[in-house]
Formats: sequence, C-alpha cells, structure tokens
Amino acid sequence: MTECKNIFAILDELKENAAQINDDDLKAVEKLITEANRIFIGGAGRSGFAARGFSNRLMHLGYTVYFVGEPTTPSIQEGDLLIVGSGSGNTASLVSNSKKAKEQGAKVATLTMFPENTIGSMSDAAIKIPGETEKVKGKGKASVQASGSSFEELCWITYDAMVMDLMKLTNQTNEDLFKRHANME
Repeated sequence: MTECKNIFAILDELKENAAQINDDDLKAVEKLITEANRIFIGGAGRSGFAARGFSNRLMHLGYTVYFVGEPTTPSIQEGDLLIVGSGSGNTASLVSNSKKAKEQGAKVATLTMFPENTIGSMSDAAIKIPGETEKVKGKGKASVQASGSSFEELCWITYDAMVMDLMKLTNQTNEDLFKRHANME
C-alpha cells in the first residue's frame, strides 16, 4: 500500500493551524451556548455545511437549535444566540443576520479568519481560525489546499472540539446523544 501524501499534507497543515486557535475563545463561545435560550446557526457555502453539522450536534446535545434560512426557523429574540461561520467575516447575508440578531437583543458569536471584520466586530465572542480565501487573498497564510478548504475543515474540527467540551459540561455520553439522533432517515 502506498500512502496518500496529499492527505498527510492536509493533516500537517490543519495541525499547524490548529495550534493557533485560542482555547479561551472556544470557552467563551461555549459559555454563550450554555446561557442561550435558543441557538441559531448561520453560514454560507462550504462554511455553511460545517455549520450545519454543528447545528446537528447541538440538537443531539439537547439544545434548541435552528439553521438560519430554513422554513421552520423562527424569529430570533433576546436571550438567543446566533453563531456564524464566515471566513471573510464580511459575507453580506451573514452580516445582515448578525445585525438583525443584535437589534433583537440576541448575542452573536463567530468563527472567522478575520475577527476585526464586520461580523467579528459586532460579536460577543469570536474564534479566529487561520486561513485564506480568494475573497481575502494575501491577508492570511497560503494553503496547500484549494482556496478556503483549510478554514472550512478547521471550523468543522473546532465545532467538534466544542461538542466534546459541551458533552462534559452537560454530563452526557454518546448514548445520550444517540437517543436524539434522527430515526426517520
């Protein structure tokens, strides 16, 4: 068997980038999650796919969670939390959602390469994820992968790291989560 060198190049890059993520920032988002009445998750494109996975895990943990833009997503209110995954931190629809959340008295958290950009600047907590995309070429570290992939993958891993912490905080096991797993597949 011959190993796939590209897989190891990706894993090496993710490990190097993961070392730059501040655990205190994760804890700040986790605190907002545990304090929220309801949780709304937003993301566009591939970042949105990672965010959808996180919303699914939060549901497995027993949180009341909605993905922004779905027909069954209710209005956000005071006491709620919006978590946005946006590489650039300037995606127009996600900026609009973040502004609406703040206007309603909800908290906002984000995973982004640029916490100083629009969404990060209005967030109550932000997790800086290293990366670069075509939208912000030259501002981040170049990747061995296609544009944005490293950011999206590291978001997914960061979301899963928070799930691990939240499982401990809520004293839940994999069996507890599985009880809430979809049974009409």
